[in-house]
Amino acid sequence: MAAQRIARAASAALLFLVFAMPGSAQQGNEKEREMIAAAERGELVVVRGLFREGARIDARDQRGRTALLAATHRNRVEVARFLIQEGADVNAKDFIQDTPFLYAGAEGRTEILKMALAAGANLKDINRYGGTALIPAAHHGHVEAVKVLLATEIDKDHVNNLGWTALLEAVILGDGGAAHTEIVRLLVAAGASVSIADRDGVTPLAHARRARYSGMVRILSDAGAR
Repeated sequence: MAAQRIARAASAALLFLVFAMPGSAQQGNEKEREMIAAAERGELVVVRGLFREGARIDARDQRGRTALLAATHRNRVEVARFLIQEGADVNAKDFIQDTPFLYAGAEGRTEILKMALAAGANLKDINRYGGTALIPAAHHGHVEAVKVLLATEIDKDHVNNLGWTALLEAVILGDGGAAHTEIVRLLVAAGASVSIADRDGVTPLAHARRARYSGMVRILSDAGAR
């Protein structure tokens, strides 16, 4: 009997978690699911038609994605433009804590990123790794996205769950090539701290020296890094 009560309690708890997940109460009907799928395919005419037929703009699919996030995944710029103009939430999170804004920054979807910022993107929002949009943009070598984000008030020295800033990620997870070296230059020029070390006390300059990234070493040394 005790085992049965425990099993029932566990099932109830699981159901509670499922229905408490962000957007679960708003998961779309068939029309709305089709709008999300069409947004991912870049079918603007279909998306516009379904929206005008009453499909909710921020309905979710089984992954918690809105039509705007689905469009952002595939860099469907015109679909994203339409959805944002119609009031889609650029800060709506899916089940893995991505938003259209965070994903656009992380994956270098620069045009959508600009639109998201203009529509009120939350610069302080963080992804599942505890990082702002700037950190994965630096990690992935998206120079233009980094430029766009550095033109805002985003925290240049935010530390994620790994203990890394955008500058540390550009050095540690970069390849030392032209794109990551330019991102290091941009971050330093924008005032990012060159002295914030990782959890082991290793600074960006020390990481760059270990990896023999001469361009990064020069930039960091010229900025007074140690």
